[in-house]
Amino acid sequence: MASRSKLSQTQAAWLLLAPFLATYTLFLIYPFFRGVWISLYDWNLLAVAFNPDAKEFVGMRNYERVMWGKDITWSVLNAPVLQTLGLIGVVLSIILSRMGRLSRFNAIALGIGSVLLVILPGFHPAEGGRWYDRRFWPTVGNTLVFVGFTVPGVTISALVLAAALNRETRAMSILRTLFFLSQVLSVTVVTLIWQIMFSPRQGLIANITETFGGTPINWLTDQQFAMAAIVIATVWWSLGIAMILFLAGLQDISKDIYEAAALDNAKGARAFWYITLPNLTRTISVVVILQIILHFQVFGQPHLMTRGGPNDTTQVLVRYIYQTGFRDSELGRASAMAVFLFLIMGSFSIIQFVIGREKD
Repeated sequence: MASRSKLSQTQAAWLLLAPFLATYTLFLIYPFFRGVWISLYDWNLLAVAFNPDAKEFVGMRNYERVMWGKDITWSVLNAPVLQTLGLIGVVLSIILSRMGRLSRFNAIALGIGSVLLVILPGFHPAEGGRWYDRRFWPTVGNTLVFVGFTVPGVTISALVLAAALNRETRAMSILRTLFFLSQVLSVTVVTLIWQIMFSPRQGLIANITETFGGTPINWLTDQQFAMAAIVIATVWWSLGIAMILFLAGLQDISKDIYEAAALDNAKGARAFWYITLPNLTRTISVVVILQIILHFQVFGQPHLMTRGGPNDTTQVLVRYIYQTGFRDSELGRASAMAVFLFLIMGSFSIIQFVIGREKD
């Protein structure tokens, strides 16, 4: 009877999972493998739409056209800032691991990321050489800059807000709702709000600048400030979910720990540093990795606010994939770039999964 009951429960579980699995396979797994297959062809979108035999198998040539070039070489400190940061990261991963401040997995992850930061920027065309796609790596660089500023901005701001609003009063509840409201807005509404805010004529920022005797900045058309404008708008838009996750983590910390620490005169900043942060380690890791995965896929903000300009300074990877596939009709090359992006997303998803399984 027990085996029959167990078998029937298993069958019921598969039956309940079947609609989800069918939808997941149809809309995610199949498109992924279809995209990998397309990336192996010279696939003109319009030509194949009218003639399915108009595609040509080219193997890995699309990946070579996207990521490589003619007479590519490698040299030490070709990109001094990035490669120096990579070297610092390698040293920190070793030191923190030996001090016990980092788990083995986190130390390995930091070390691998740092080594890649040393190696990858070192590749460049030799004299007379060139990249086959001159825009791809600068676009990847723009995406990395966007993620590098947005993720710490969202994480730190959300953590500070959550700590400030972690009180059970009516005023705090209202403030939590107000700070979360930006999260429910669509990207179109968010970009419209910030386009007005950044306007050098009637924008709020320009009016404040003029009040203090300054000259308004053309945020969205100046190469030095365009990416900063997109980062600011994105941080404001993305605070809500991260703040809620941190609030949940803060409320999960026992009050008894703070009361015991208060007896040893650990209050305020000391309590936050020695009690709150260590108990939020897993929450911080989840928030950071989720934000990285989310912001690597940025599209709407640069597309609507700056159209990737000025001079491609805000061109990001997903927008470049979209333009290559649907504007230039080079679906094979666009699919190769999408597979590259998938590998980045997959790497961070694996990191999140492993961190989630680590014991406290």
